[in-house]
Amino acid sequence: MVEIKTPEQIAKMREAGLVVAAIHAATGEAAVPGATTKDLDEVARKVLADHGAKPNFLGYGGFPATICTSVNEVVVHGIPDTTTVLKDGDIISIDAGAIVDGWHGDAAFTAFVGGGHAPELIELSRVTEGSMWAGIAAMRGGARLVDVSRAIETYIRRQPKPGGGKYGIVEDYGGHGIGTQMHMDPHLLNYVSRKRGKGPKLVPGFCLAIEPMVSLGTPQTEVLADEWTVITTDGTWSSHWEHSVALTEDGPLVLTAVDGGKAKLAELGVTAAPDPLA
Repeated sequence: MVEIKTPEQIAKMREAGLVVAAIHAATGEAAVPGATTKDLDEVARKVLADHGAKPNFLGYGGFPATICTSVNEVVVHGIPDTTTVLKDGDIISIDAGAIVDGWHGDAAFTAFVGGGHAPELIELSRVTEGSMWAGIAAMRGGARLVDVSRAIETYIRRQPKPGGGKYGIVEDYGGHGIGTQMHMDPHLLNYVSRKRGKGPKLVPGFCLAIEPMVSLGTPQTEVLADEWTVITTDGTWSSHWEHSVALTEDGPLVLTAVDGGKAKLAELGVTAAPDPLA
């Protein structure tokens, strides 16, 4: 069953989303050479406390930290610790969430640590982020879930990969519904699968966390012995971008973007819904 939200409930999710945006801003600034991933987790904890919000990652299925910090070949679910020290040239995907009055926000972004990054890494992040926005723009009334998947996959497949070959669209993980829980139905693939069919119709009140994960090589992943950390099987580096999005009567509202998604969606010819907290 897909949980359909009222405008009042979407406003609460917007509050949680803005806390997540604040975590992103603070951790992105702190992701510098010499910092540990545990340092970033402490930054996120402070932001949550300052906003009176609760973490939704900490304790989820036994996860031991406030955020996920996934460095280089780690795709998702990297556990912050004191031994992973960020280095010049690293990339790190920071996945964060927050709960406000029982309503969840969830988003991720890829940050560049220091400088000197290879053009292929800069392009990898650009393509991954761009595919996320393509998926968001496809959230319109009357569309089906598969239309979001198709928009993500089509965007990625149309981008030339530096050096040739194809980007790996991670198959084992995808987006999801969000609301009174962090992970809810429906599961959102980042590619089209005939086995999954068209999926549910998108209607106002439908909320999704849209999160493509893309690698420079294989789409295949494996989980390390800690039972959380997910890496690419060929060791190629990957990028992860995510936003929580609500479909309203007036179009999509990007709950975890500071401006509600207005600027990026305008570039795609889509008008973002008004911010209920403005």
